[in-house]
Amino acid sequence: MLKDGSFRFKQFAVQHDRCSMRVGTDGVLLGAWASCEAGHTILDVGTGSGLIALMMAQRNPQAHITAIDIDHESIVQASENFVASPWSERIEARERNFTDETQTYDLIVSNPPFFEEDTPSATIQMNRAKHTTSLTFSQLISTAAQHLSASGRFSVIIPYSASTRFIGMAATSGLALARRCDIRANNRRPFKRSLLEFIRRATTTHHTTLTLYNETGQRTDEYTELTQSFYL
Repeated sequence: MLKDGSFRFKQFAVQHDRCSMRVGTDGVLLGAWASCEAGHTILDVGTGSGLIALMMAQRNPQAHITAIDIDHESIVQASENFVASPWSERIEARERNFTDETQTYDLIVSNPPFFEEDTPSATIQMNRAKHTTSLTFSQLISTAAQHLSASGRFSVIIPYSASTRFIGMAATSGLALARRCDIRANNRRPFKRSLLEFIRRATTTHHTTLTLYNETGQRTDEYTELTQSFYL
């Protein structure tokens, strides 16, 4: 992080002081892991600072990326980050609810709100960003299924504890699990997050795991390899 509060990556910087969710590991992991190279149209749901949309633009030079969020300040700041990036002509930010979407996309990617407990966050802005009251898993899955192209992919990062239920709900909506990566901080900790990628038809699931840090607290080789195009 720079002195001005922005987060610097190799090819872009992200200001995140006014948006609903700051830059975090979850977003970086999803942005680096999601299969985006083949898509021409990409939708980032709940874009926040615009981090994942920017990562998609860096990874796929042919794609047009739409980034949506229901939080006004997030859209304003994401737009500023897009304009300051090398890919401003290919990314647009829109203040819109995902359930109001009308277009079809080759990739829908989301680091969604996933806290389901009743304890509210400190602000309305943070509560919308973190809790499923603003976008339930059911709404996210069913809307994604409606707006994927025939060969499209839907990628998310969610709590590991919710992954089985999420996969089952996706199957009900006609989406099959194609890739999965379960994530833990180190070898002594349980898995905490799952990266999931769905398509309309899948015969097998490619299942991997990722450990972020080694015994000395340094990034593992596999974590470094996944994020090497982004982290300084």
